[in-house]
Amino acid sequence: MRKFGFFIVVLGIGICLTISHFASPLFQERNPIPMLISAAKLQFSNSDYVLVAKTDKRRKYLSENTKNQGYKIVKEYMNTRGWDYKEQMGSGLIFTKNGEDAVVEVKPYSQHFFTWEIQKAFFY
Repeated sequence: MRKFGFFIVVLGIGICLTISHFASPLFQERNPIPMLISAAKLQFSNSDYVLVAKTDKRRKYLSENTKNQGYKIVKEYMNTRGWDYKEQMGSGLIFTKNGEDAVVEVKPYSQHFFTWEIQKAFFY
């Protein structure tokens, strides 16, 4: 009986440590459900990005974080829409088209994924 109690305590501590380790990336976006669904879609698709959310003003995408690619996915996405990569300033990638600048906000979501947001004015 004592061994069973010890096992339950060790199991409980292990679960708490696991939750505390993964909780911050999961809950940094307030509601983790759309991010988890998007991550699953991304893993089972051939796409390099998945639309997580869209509003009247912004679109948010999720991509896999491949260390050696350097946001290549975002640059290709914008390039196919006529935007040329200019430079990176902090967490923003700056693109230019017809003398106008657009900033794409890039944020790490976890060690495996990152999010990027585009303002509606620059979708096309």
